[in-house]
Amino acid sequence: MLGADTMRSMFGVEDRDRAHDRVLEMASTDSRVVAGAVLGSLALGEGDRWSDLDLMFAIADGVPVADVLADWTRSLADDLHAVHLFDLPAAATIYRVFVLPGCLQLDLSFTPAAEFGAAGPKFRLLFGSAVDKPYGRSPAPEELFGLAVHHALRARFCIERGRYWQAEYWISGVRDYALSLACRRRELPAHHGRGFDDLPAEVLDGFNDALVRSPDREELLRALSSAIAGLQRENAEVQDLAGMVEPQLRELMAAGS
Repeated sequence: MLGADTMRSMFGVEDRDRAHDRVLEMASTDSRVVAGAVLGSLALGEGDRWSDLDLMFAIADGVPVADVLADWTRSLADDLHAVHLFDLPAAATIYRVFVLPGCLQLDLSFTPAAEFGAAGPKFRLLFGSAVDKPYGRSPAPEELFGLAVHHALRARFCIERGRYWQAEYWISGVRDYALSLACRRRELPAHHGRGFDDLPAEVLDGFNDALVRSPDREELLRALSSAIAGLQRENAEVQDLAGMVEPQLRELMAAGS
């Protein structure tokens, strides 16, 4: 079990290693688990001080994944003081996210053995065997651009309705999808902001003004215009689509009456 000292401070590498060892011990004594892998940054190396623990396990054919999850959740709560935060189903796989003392995040995924394999390069087999699977694709540029335009529309309408906090939410989405497009163009990860910090400084500097500094009308309009301008700069992969909606984007950038 993790000690009381860990309960009072942020986790360290040794805490993560203890959690890792305990989870693998659980796997080794559970006959329903037939293979395991580490995912994420720890799959390619030692990660860093703040890397979370991301493990995936294959469940024997005919065994309900939900039953294994339920048993493991109880054991992790008892042994590691793990708190279940949420589940993320994806096809036959269930990702369950926990937080442990010291703010250590533990991501466990369980999938039928017939579906167990790498969905991306950050996968290192620990035991058992894995099937070959096609890697997941980056989001299509048309999808990213379309979502950004949708969010820009919603942002402007919220500003006009005086719903300024909701407008800030949508403006942030415009900026983030535009940055995701920038990542795609430079072959950086486009999911969950993972490539943002690796973008060139001049690209990131161009989005500084897309950050909302206060929830008032003029500031929101300014930030929205900057976010849309950034989106237009990063539209190289969707020029036809961008050209079709350029008049609407210009209208959204115009100051309201």
